[in-house]
Amino acid sequence: MQKTGTSKEMFIIKALEKILQERETKKPHHSQLRKACQDALDEAKKQCQANGEPAGDGSSVLPLPKQDSTGFRADKYLLPFELACQSKSAKIIVTALDCLQKLIAYGHLTGDVPDLTATTAGQRQIDRIVQTICGCFTGAHTDEEVQLQILKAILTVLTSQHVEVHEGTVLQAVRTCYNIYLASKNLVYQTTAKATLTQVVNVLFMRMESQAAGQAAADGAPDGQAESPPAPAEAPVGPPAGPEAVVRPLLDELVDSVVRAEAAATETTASVSSEPRENGSERSSGPNTPKLNRRHSQGSEDASENDMMTAKFSHILQKDAFLVFRSLCKLSMKPLPDGTPDPKSHELRSKVLSLELLLSILQSPGPVFTTNDMFITAIKQYLCVALSKNGASSVPEVFQLSLAIFLALLANFKQHLKKQIEVFFKGIFLNLLETPSSSFEHKWMVIQVLTRICADAQSVVDIYVNYDCDFAAANIFERLVTDLSKMAQGRQIGQEQLGVTLTQERSIRLKALECLVGLLKCMVEWSRELYVNPHSQTNLDTDREAPDEPASTSLTTYGSQSSLPSSTPQQYESLKHKKEIWEQGIDMFNRKPKRGLAFLQEQGLLEATPDSVAAFFHDDHRLDRAVLGDYLGDPDQHNREVMYAYVDRLDFNDRDFVAALRLFLDGFRLPGEAQKIDRLMEKFASRYCECNPNQNIFASADTAYVLAYSIIMLTTDLHSAQVKHKMTKDQYIKMNRGINDSKDLPEDYLSQIYDEIAGNEIKMKVTASAKPGKQVAQSEKQRRLLFNLEMEQMSHAAKSLMEAASHVQAEFTCATHVEHVRPMFKLAWAPFLAAFSTGLQDCDDPLVDELCLDGIRCAIRIACIFQMKLERDAYVQALARFTLLTANAAITEMKAKNIDTIKTLISVAQTDGNYLGSSWLDILRCISQLELAQLIGTGVRPQHQHQHQQARGRAPDGHRFHFLESIDFTGTAERRMASVVESMGETNSQSVVVAVDRIFTGSIRLDGDAVVDFVDALCHVSRDELAQAQPRMFSLTKLVEISYYNMGRIRLQWSRIWKKLGEHFNRVGCNPMEEISFFAVDSLRQLSMKFIEKGELANFRFQKDFLRPFEYIMKSNRSPTIQDMVVRCVAQMVNSQARNIRSGWNNIFSVFHLAASGHDENVVELSFQTTGSIISTVFENHLAIVIDSFQDSIKCLSEFACNAQFPDTSMEAIRLIRSCARYVADSPHLFRDHNIEDKTIPEEDRVWVRAWFPIMFELSCIVNRCKLDVRTRALTVMFEIIKTYGMTYRQHWWKDLFQILFRIFDNMKLPEQQSEKAEWMTTTCNHALYAIIDVFTQYHDTLQPILLEPLYSQLHWCVRQDNEQLARSGTNCLENLVISNGVKFRPETWDQTCACMLDIFNSTIPHQLLTWRPGKPGDAAAEPKSPLEPPAEIMSRADSMHSINSIGSYSNDDKNRKIMKMKVHQDHDLFASLLIRCVVQLELIQTIDNIVFFPTTSRKEDAENLALAQAEALRQRLSDDAQQREDQGMYPYLSAGQLFQLIDCLMQSHRFAKRFNADHDQRNLLWRAGFKGNAKPNLLKQETQSLACALRILFRLYADEQRRPGWPQVEQRLIATCREALEYYLSLQSEAHRDAWVALLLLFLTRVQKMDDERFRAHASNYYPLLCEVMCFDLKPELRAVLRKFFLRIGPVFGITPPATT
Repeated sequence: MQKTGTSKEMFIIKALEKILQERETKKPHHSQLRKACQDALDEAKKQCQANGEPAGDGSSVLPLPKQDSTGFRADKYLLPFELACQSKSAKIIVTALDCLQKLIAYGHLTGDVPDLTATTAGQRQIDRIVQTICGCFTGAHTDEEVQLQILKAILTVLTSQHVEVHEGTVLQAVRTCYNIYLASKNLVYQTTAKATLTQVVNVLFMRMESQAAGQAAADGAPDGQAESPPAPAEAPVGPPAGPEAVVRPLLDELVDSVVRAEAAATETTASVSSEPRENGSERSSGPNTPKLNRRHSQGSEDASENDMMTAKFSHILQKDAFLVFRSLCKLSMKPLPDGTPDPKSHELRSKVLSLELLLSILQSPGPVFTTNDMFITAIKQYLCVALSKNGASSVPEVFQLSLAIFLALLANFKQHLKKQIEVFFKGIFLNLLETPSSSFEHKWMVIQVLTRICADAQSVVDIYVNYDCDFAAANIFERLVTDLSKMAQGRQIGQEQLGVTLTQERSIRLKALECLVGLLKCMVEWSRELYVNPHSQTNLDTDREAPDEPASTSLTTYGSQSSLPSSTPQQYESLKHKKEIWEQGIDMFNRKPKRGLAFLQEQGLLEATPDSVAAFFHDDHRLDRAVLGDYLGDPDQHNREVMYAYVDRLDFNDRDFVAALRLFLDGFRLPGEAQKIDRLMEKFASRYCECNPNQNIFASADTAYVLAYSIIMLTTDLHSAQVKHKMTKDQYIKMNRGINDSKDLPEDYLSQIYDEIAGNEIKMKVTASAKPGKQVAQSEKQRRLLFNLEMEQMSHAAKSLMEAASHVQAEFTCATHVEHVRPMFKLAWAPFLAAFSTGLQDCDDPLVDELCLDGIRCAIRIACIFQMKLERDAYVQALARFTLLTANAAITEMKAKNIDTIKTLISVAQTDGNYLGSSWLDILRCISQLELAQLIGTGVRPQHQHQHQQARGRAPDGHRFHFLESIDFTGTAERRMASVVESMGETNSQSVVVAVDRIFTGSIRLDGDAVVDFVDALCHVSRDELAQAQPRMFSLTKLVEISYYNMGRIRLQWSRIWKKLGEHFNRVGCNPMEEISFFAVDSLRQLSMKFIEKGELANFRFQKDFLRPFEYIMKSNRSPTIQDMVVRCVAQMVNSQARNIRSGWNNIFSVFHLAASGHDENVVELSFQTTGSIISTVFENHLAIVIDSFQDSIKCLSEFACNAQFPDTSMEAIRLIRSCARYVADSPHLFRDHNIEDKTIPEEDRVWVRAWFPIMFELSCIVNRCKLDVRTRALTVMFEIIKTYGMTYRQHWWKDLFQILFRIFDNMKLPEQQSEKAEWMTTTCNHALYAIIDVFTQYHDTLQPILLEPLYSQLHWCVRQDNEQLARSGTNCLENLVISNGVKFRPETWDQTCACMLDIFNSTIPHQLLTWRPGKPGDAAAEPKSPLEPPAEIMSRADSMHSINSIGSYSNDDKNRKIMKMKVHQDHDLFASLLIRCVVQLELIQTIDNIVFFPTTSRKEDAENLALAQAEALRQRLSDDAQQREDQGMYPYLSAGQLFQLIDCLMQSHRFAKRFNADHDQRNLLWRAGFKGNAKPNLLKQETQSLACALRILFRLYADEQRRPGWPQVEQRLIATCREALEYYLSLQSEAHRDAWVALLLLFLTRVQKMDDERFRAHASNYYPLLCEVMCFDLKPELRAVLRKFFLRIGPVFGITPPATT
């Protein structure tokens, strides 16, 4: 250790001796230097001798760094070196600096002791050493060797680990290097100085970051220890051999240190020795960061400012870096001289160097620099303001460096610089792009920067989210895209842009296109999580990589709260929409203020209150300030209130008057109208006095008002170019005399106002809407001048905005959600499309074409991913248009770019097929035409089929393919064809052909929705192809291919595909050209065979959907050839695939059903043979597999049976239906167990719904449709089935069955066709009627509770129809029904039966016979109707013994006159209806008689009565055997009340007939009108038969022992009825009329005579006088004999004569 210390002393001795040996040292003026050197030399030698070594044995080489500090201190030898540095001798200075540099480098000189000679407290010795070193540089005349030694010494001091310098010392060292760089004229030394500065700056920031990292590691380490960083490289020692020898080591060292700094900044685990914090202060966490002032040197620093800054830093190293950074920022802000600066000028070189150093700091910032509040504040307040000045510099080098620094800020500090970034974009970059006077170099540099920005997806999305979605920010993304689109189209770099060559124009257009494509690629990259490649292994979502973050992750935000919330993309999109509305309202306000405000209020964005409107005027700087001034000055009351609220929002507290006026006029421009200005100034004066009540200058607000007005006038006078003679200060003071309440304001006060206004004009503040003017220069010189002026304006505006934004805390949102791309693209898709379309259309440059196609491809990808249909279709259509395949252009015009477009279109189809949707149509149209072009490319010459085109015409809605129509194949056809073949040769390349095929083969990889869209589009194109004059089947063939490819898809997807394909095959199968239809049917056959091979599970319907086109083609295509083909295809499927067919049987039977009604014998025979084979084999052995199609099979057989051209087939079809009924009866469980689509049908009813009902229904259809023999056979089979299997039918099935049976009588609803209807009535109706009665009787117990009432209603309806045969059939059917089943009726059933007959009676009485008059035709519909309304079915009954013309009538012999008859058409219809009603009345009377007494009983009784009377007249006696016993009929089952109901009906009919027969005038009127033929109309039969039937019932009741309790009532009613009858008889005038009553009187008298004496006595006493009157008539012998017998009995009964002896 002693030896080491001696070596140090020897090194100092040598240095001192060298200084003393210098010639300059020996000069008198250096005496102090010599003395100091000598004293130090003596001291050193003494020290050496004390250590035991001779003074002259020392080496000149400095030893290794000391191991301790106790042996030797070099600090005490500092004075001679300090004096040497102050000398004027270069050699002495070099020697001294070299010695100091080595001592410091090797740690022998630390200077960490206080400097006792310093005047500043706290200064250390090392600070004095650095001042000494820096003081060696005295300007540009300083010796170059001295400059080099200064640089070496400074570099050693600032990079050494043995000394510490901070704050002002560091700044002084940096400033010295800076000055050396500027002052040196030697390029080598300039480079050395620059390298030294770069290394010093990097070391400063590296040490700051390392210290922070080490402190963090030490705080986290258990033992509190941290590793020390590697030592920096040592400075060179020896003198340089030459300039290169000096510069090279420094540069190498600089590079190494920068690399180490970058490594240290990125290593989070690196640590350094912890150094103590000065003042022990922490960083402040306060929200507001104060603005920092520049500090020139340590000696001049203000103590309070020093304390404040130190409190903000955790370590002194951070403060050092901050001071250097701030100094560099301020150096970069120094203005350049006017005009074009000299590249070698100090000002320009200083600015460039400071910007370069700042750039080196910002390109690799560490954590401390990027997060410390002081550095962030410095960037805002200093760097950004500097960039706002330099970013608008006309010097390219300065502008380029500013752009580079901006990129670094954007990459590393954007979360802190939201407002600043906005100013850069809207105030500088975009303005430079938009202004026509800017130079190409500036635009080129801007667009290069934009290219880098547009290549970063995060930056692009962040720009949109933070600015375009922020109410308070400009639409930077939208404006950027618009400007780039215009540049890409050449709209901003055309002829108006002077000095731009074609090459430059091409370059900048390419760069703009590159930017646009970069933006789109960023969007694609951002949304890559949503994209599914159809060529991946599966089309499901499971194969996509999981995103780095969940889709719902909230946005990461920085800074304090602001107007942008951390919200979902939908909320941002909503915010953007509101912003667009807001901007629309602002635009409207700038044109018409009131309309704009009304619009914003209607949209709910602005309240109508004055306070809200005033706040809007204050906050939004996009408003036109001139318009705003006019609005505020308007005299309208609302405007005045808004103006008051606007001014009241201004705070004038503690402001002087001029400052308050400036603040007032900052927000708007004063209007030109004096009255408006007066109102504004008045309110301003009032507000100022209100805010400053304690000011002692103004006596009242009037003074402030006048003074404000005078200041405005002074501003206009002093700063307006139109005022030639400016106002002087004295004039101004004089003008304002007496304004302060008749007193003067202080002259000094007015003088200050004048000076301030003269020096600083009152102007509006610069707003965000300020833009440079767009003037068009006429020459290059004028353009440059205009450019410089605009750059100056931009610089001033940007600087003002930047300074205003430096204290604003704005939140920056870091976008993370993929959904942001949707509104971005929706906003910008149109400018993108315009740029790409223009590029493809106007330019043949391969690079331009490549960029445009790449951009369109990306745009389609984005539109597809986010399902933006309009945008996607627009881009795909544009791409298709530029292929020229579908355009109205000649094929010979196709160029290389069109071929590339075709390839791009194919690529889009392959990569984005899952998202194309309806855009597949445009792509497949191009591919269709591409196939035709490929044919032409091979030399195939299309033949125009003009005849076919004229015959078929062109499809009205088809898409026409134009690009071949312009080719003329006549004349010079060979040359034209050769040109076409050459042009289309590339489209026929193997790559294109394979790519096209891959689209179709790749359809299996499309997802479910995409493949449906693909198939739909292909079907559409196929229709267009087939609709051409020259039909093509390219797409139809491809449809068949993709059907094969995709048949393996899941059934749900395949069903959707086939829905489209099936509809298309339906159309194609019906094409008028048989070869096309034949191809479609054959393709369907092949596909169907393959599909059916896969089989089908129960209850599915895929086969049914698949085979439906066969059914449609068979129905719609009337070509026998095609129909035969369809039938043969279906027959082949049945023969080969019957075991696999399930739901397809429905279609098969439907096809055969359609074939069954045809006229082609071969088609009908083949289809029936196949159907018969199915019924006999499949139904017999495998009924379960066709169970779902059972109904279709029956319907098919019914159609065969109804084909009148093939009667044998009809009979055989009915036989097969009967066989099907047997299958149903044998296997009903199959229909019950099998599931059906309608789950609402109970299991027990399924056999009826699916089997029995179809059989019965189709048989009834055969009955209604076929000829007599076929329908008779069908009717027989139907009732055989009912009678055979009816016992298995459930009760409610019979309701449906009878509805079917009633359908047989539907023929009655048809118009009258006498011949056919007569045959129908006499055959089928009678057959069916009696069969129905038989069925009802056979299954009466089941049917009576449910079907009797509907049956009665049906009979009632039949009787009421204006059809005689139908009416007779109805009454006869009622009679047969009751007689056959009456014994089983319950009392309530008889009530129902009687009520039915009563309704029929009441509704069929022909009342209009009594009221009809000529010219007033009645309406049969007006007759009273029954409340029972039957169903639609009708029933017919067989003829009864009555007919319309059978109404008995007797004509008077003396009537021989002619009767005129009025036969009007209406009267004829009415008379026919009335006649039918008369017949019905007779039929009903007979029906009641037959029901009560059984048929023929009454006629037999009348015959017996007549025979007895005749015998009595002849005095003969009949034997007892001739007496007929009374048949009981249904009488025993009817109650007395029911019988009385029937009697009432009969008496009502009787009385109506009497009334009509007694009205001779009405009868004559009807007779003359032609009613009832040539005889006078009468109702004698109705009159007599109704009364006879009623009397029989009464006499039967009177004789019934079982009804004895009712005899008195019966007797009373019987006597009354008989008296009424006799009285009427006595009133008859006509002999013929009386003759009609003979049988009735015989019945009456015979029944009365059979009574016992007691009853006879009661009756005879009532009839005796009347009968005596009867004797006066000329009676028939039979009647006289019965009366004789009656009177003879009166004697004994009443005791007049003795009883006769037997």
